[in-house]
Amino acid sequence: ATIYLLSPQTKIVISDVDGTITRSDVLGHIYPRVGVDWSHMGVTALHSSITANGYQMLYLTARGIGMATTTREYLSSLSQKGETLPTGPCLLSPSRLIESLTREVIRRNPEEFKIACLQDLRSLFPPEYNPFYAGFGNNPSDEVSYLEAGVPRARIFIINPSGEIRRAGTTYCYASYPRLLSMAHEMFPPVKDEDVEECFTSYNFWKRELPVLRTAESAETKAPSVESRMNLPVSEQTVYG
Repeated sequence: ATIYLLSPQTKIVISDVDGTITRSDVLGHIYPRVGVDWSHMGVTALHSSITANGYQMLYLTARGIGMATTTREYLSSLSQKGETLPTGPCLLSPSRLIESLTREVIRRNPEEFKIACLQDLRSLFPPEYNPFYAGFGNNPSDEVSYLEAGVPRARIFIINPSGEIRRAGTTYCYASYPRLLSMAHEMFPPVKDEDVEECFTSYNFWKRELPVLRTAESAETKAPSVESRMNLPVSEQTVYG
């Protein structure tokens, strides 16, 4: 076992394991045992880039505590193009294997454990400080768990078996781990630059707002007709393109 000593200002990025690092909940348990790589492409490079910018990875899974050794061995052995996952705490359910599988695969409510676990972890930090910076998951239950723990909605990423990623509350787009890697420095800026209010971070301050699109009907309502413009006094006439 490993003991992690974290700073009170640590910024934690949470990652689920099954379906988030692996490509599915069930096969993610089976295939690695027979030597088949069933992981999402690009996950090791992205998590390594996040860690290099000063964040602490936290692996959270509803697997039973009896699978602690095999889960940690899997995370430490996963390699893609010579890149491995960064080290970090791996938190598992204290339940037995069958109970954990039933809760996650059959009943589909692993948030029971994850919410309680994350809230206990947050209670170790100063009350006014939120250590959770972002979270990766693959199910709506992960989204619920992260929101309840205090992860900002804009930095909750949900991935499907095809590798497509969406942010919490949005539809799937063509983002993926390799795509996020190309924007990692902007989305996960170096921690030394993050000692400012959220709205003044380099990412939020300089990002461009999406333009407001007008429908044809609103455009016609906006621009008066030629006849109505001709009836206006010269001082009030406006040139329209």
